[in-house]
Amino acid sequence: MKAKNCLIFGGSGQIGSFLIRKLTKNNIKVTVVTRNVHQKGLKIKTQGNAGYIDIKEANIFEEKKIETLFKDADFCINLIGILYEKKKGNTFRNIHTVFPTILAKLCKKYNLKHFIHVSALGINEATDSKYAISKLEGENNILNNFPKSTILRPSIVFSNSDNFSTQFMTLLNRLPIFPLYYSGKTKFMPIHCTDLTEIIYFILTNKVETQVIECVGPEVLTFKEILQILLGLINKKRFLLPFPTPIAKLTAKFLQLMPKPLLTEDQLRLLKYDNISSGKYKTNFEIGVPSKLFFKDEVEKYSFMWRDGGQFSTNRYKSEGFKK
Repeated sequence: MKAKNCLIFGGSGQIGSFLIRKLTKNNIKVTVVTRNVHQKGLKIKTQGNAGYIDIKEANIFEEKKIETLFKDADFCINLIGILYEKKKGNTFRNIHTVFPTILAKLCKKYNLKHFIHVSALGINEATDSKYAISKLEGENNILNNFPKSTILRPSIVFSNSDNFSTQFMTLLNRLPIFPLYYSGKTKFMPIHCTDLTEIIYFILTNKVETQVIECVGPEVLTFKEILQILLGLINKKRFLLPFPTPIAKLTAKFLQLMPKPLLTEDQLRLLKYDNISSGKYKTNFEIGVPSKLFFKDEVEKYSFMWRDGGQFSTNRYKSEGFKK
């Protein structure tokens, strides 16, 4: 079944950019809600076909203003999430629990066909993490208020506009020594934004009744293996130093004071737990949308930005005889 009007929250982020292109390319109209249309509007408008994107400015907690958008919506997608808490109400509970609950209730009130909520993998096990607890409570509230919902739990999502591979390549490029928390043994199944977008599109255009889907990439990589891949791609050699947990906690306590923390105490607690499929829920492979893009192959396409010589370090220029 084709979606008619898709209401998207968080459309200016990494996943939103890929998703808007996919939906509008397939003649699906999207209404994107943003806090600041002057700051985000131009970026959003350039993501899809003209005439298929409508931008509305609203604070996510202006419930009455948001409610008017549901009257003409067929589907709703929530991509909003934060990695660390800020002041002025941007707490894990407000963003991951209260706001998704509001959306679920509005979906029920206006009888939408489907609500897709992007959560996170591994939150069942991370009982000592405020981030995970808030995500899990939000999921439960959604399903209790609007059973016609699908919760997507992706592992690490990566692309050329992420805050994962790009940030680590920046740090690895600058630091001679890089810390390995929990000896770098934490496992991940990185999924490319394109593959995650395909999953969302499949759910929108097919009758998918699975309530929780774990979205994973085609491979399992440890944190140490991910760092080694990134180092190889940017042609750097760095000393990966295992950090004892007490020292790691002190480091996180200091780093979380930064305006944009590189690491918080809560994120450190999350790193204890593997970020791979649990076996308790269906994965995207089981619903018929397998991930096809591998971490190293995709990151290689944009890793040149962190190499000596930049674009001139690519195989294209090497083959043409250019030197750094």
